[in-house]
Amino acid sequence: MLKSLKRFYCDFLKMPQVVESFKFPKRVYAPRLVPSKEDLQRFFDALDSDRDRAIFLMYATSGLRKSELLGLSLDDIDLENRLIIPKNAHTTGTTKNTWATCFNVEAQTYLRQYLASRKTDDKRLFSISETTLRRIFRGTRKRTGLGIRPQVLREWFCCQLGELGVPDRYVDALCGRVPKSVLARHYTDYSPNRLKTIYDKANLRVLT
Repeated sequence: MLKSLKRFYCDFLKMPQVVESFKFPKRVYAPRLVPSKEDLQRFFDALDSDRDRAIFLMYATSGLRKSELLGLSLDDIDLENRLIIPKNAHTTGTTKNTWATCFNVEAQTYLRQYLASRKTDDKRLFSISETTLRRIFRGTRKRTGLGIRPQVLREWFCCQLGELGVPDRYVDALCGRVPKSVLARHYTDYSPNRLKTIYDKANLRVLT
């Protein structure tokens, strides 16, 4: 609120003297800590079903946000090519929409097993609610003592791709973030085929 007032008086009313006494504490940077691959493997082993394992691996290897994965339909998935292209990607004007991302062969394996066994006509990829999703992760956290959530898996995904040599602008694209630099915005190929080539070259793995 104070920052908004300062901007209002300085830039709009041209009365900086009114807010010149405003002081703001320096924000201390807190390094992001992500679980190890061994932690993810232990969490994965404690899951109860192919559905839950598929959900876990899709979060860990696609970079999707919690709501984005739950909002996917079967038509948004190219299972053979391991591509995700949401039909409504970037139609709302928001900067937080995935337009194309991938998932690895481990997620593909468990996704196939889950889809082959499920008995529903629901067109959603995972026909569960956010409440059920929270219950899955909460129960597994209690059994393992590991603080892993969908957002933590998204952070792990970003860190792993960086360690595997994927440039930041492609990590941003796979995570549905708007590129920041001129090079990234205007002179980079973000086609699904290009993203998949870069993704496959990184050879992201969770279970091995």
